[in-house]
Amino acid sequence: MNCTPIDDGYRLPAEWEPHAATWIAWPHNRATWPGHFETVPEAIERWVQAMARHETVRILAAGDDIARQADAAVGHLKNVELFDIPTNDAWIRDYGPMFLVHPTKPQPALIDWGYNSWGGKYPPYELDNQVPRKIAALCGFPCYTGPLVLEGGAIDHDGNGTFLISEPSVLDERRNPGWTRDAVEQEIRRFCGAQQIFWLRGEMDGDDTDGHVDQLARFVDPQTIVYATEANPEDSNYEPLAELAQQLAEVCRKLNDLRGTAPTLVPLPMPDPIVLDGMRLPASYLNFCFVNRGVIVPQFDQPHDERVLEILEELLPDRLMIPVPAREVVLGLGGFHCLSQQQPAVGMGHEGAETVT
Repeated sequence: MNCTPIDDGYRLPAEWEPHAATWIAWPHNRATWPGHFETVPEAIERWVQAMARHETVRILAAGDDIARQADAAVGHLKNVELFDIPTNDAWIRDYGPMFLVHPTKPQPALIDWGYNSWGGKYPPYELDNQVPRKIAALCGFPCYTGPLVLEGGAIDHDGNGTFLISEPSVLDERRNPGWTRDAVEQEIRRFCGAQQIFWLRGEMDGDDTDGHVDQLARFVDPQTIVYATEANPEDSNYEPLAELAQQLAEVCRKLNDLRGTAPTLVPLPMPDPIVLDGMRLPASYLNFCFVNRGVIVPQFDQPHDERVLEILEELLPDRLMIPVPAREVVLGLGGFHCLSQQQPAVGMGHEGAETVT
């Protein structure tokens, strides 16, 4: 059996731990935002500007046209770096590398999980599937090959070995044919250091990822899980999210039995429905992303925007809440977390941070 990063002493940090950078891919696939692509680069520019005030933003932008567009939009910003790595699409959370750190080594390592565009939904995806190896080669980072198709948005964890995993996404015959739950768990334990694994089932209306957990429930610290909730019984998301709340309550009960403590569950309201051409879009406030000493919080120009900021600010008083408009992004059926992949800082413990203004 081949060595894994955990065998070699690496660990998978929580997303709120210090970042060396955040990686994104400059959007260029018009089919992802059919008929609405023209507004997307400006939305990404606003988002990059917000992140770059707090940490380095590393952007995949290969080819003359794409590189020129990215450079014109954000190349002048401090803390922005462009990389000549080609992509099919922008959703780097799901195809990009999963970064790990080591207590004594000066560089991170990464895991190259398989990727097939959410079970072959949107080919081609060959360039996206090569991104982790290309980043490893370009940066000189050690790279471990994971045996599964595992999208980054399908898992969340507390940095201490407790994992929430999307069951319909990972245990999918289009992604991992023939794999049992026990076999999948074994690999996530071996490669990611998971100790407790909890499988969640749920899918909000309009979501094409088969229920990614980063739309539904997220740790914001080791003792707090925020989750999406819908108050309107007539809404199509009401029953799935009510079932999600029951699943999370069971997670907390089991954790309390295992270790004598359990995370606090905090509901975040869903945005009011956003519909395009008769289709409900998967808008969710859970698709926030951490930056050093801050949180990028999606905004949908709705009354719940301010309430979500207040809830997260109360939970994370030492972090700056950074509201960024997300309506243009969700037209592509994703959000800021889906579009980003954090690279943890090494040699900084749990408290350091990069530039903040």
